[in-house]
Amino acid sequence: MKKYLILIGLILCLGCESDDPNNFCDIINPVTVNLANPEFIDIQVPGGWAYANGGIKGLVIYNFGTTFKVFGRECPSNTFCAEKLSILNNIKLVCPCDNNEYSILDGSSQTAGVTDSVCEFKVTQPNSSILNIRNF
Repeated sequence: MKKYLILIGLILCLGCESDDPNNFCDIINPVTVNLANPEFIDIQVPGGWAYANGGIKGLVIYNFGTTFKVFGRECPSNTFCAEKLSILNNIKLVCPCDNNEYSILDGSSQTAGVTDSVCEFKVTQPNSSILNIRNF
């Protein structure tokens, strides 16, 4: 009987692991952002961005004029990095641990040899002053 329990436990544990280094992308509680709050004044204009609470290490919200994009601030190519991604020149996300750069347009790597992308989250805007952020 013990042999069967161990075998079942091993089979279940094998399903727990993932080969995807970005498996943390699915871990987010829904977040609501009120654009009327003073901390979000910069994202009220196209090209504006702001940091927000949420996700594992926080979020960055970018205004594309007609839509918003939200990315996690975890370094995708260095999961042990204790620092958060930051914005560089209003157009790139940069990991301070390895200096890898990522596009603010889609989260894709801008550093040669790096294939990981920044986690992106779904944004809906039920009215002009509220953003709802959640998993895709």
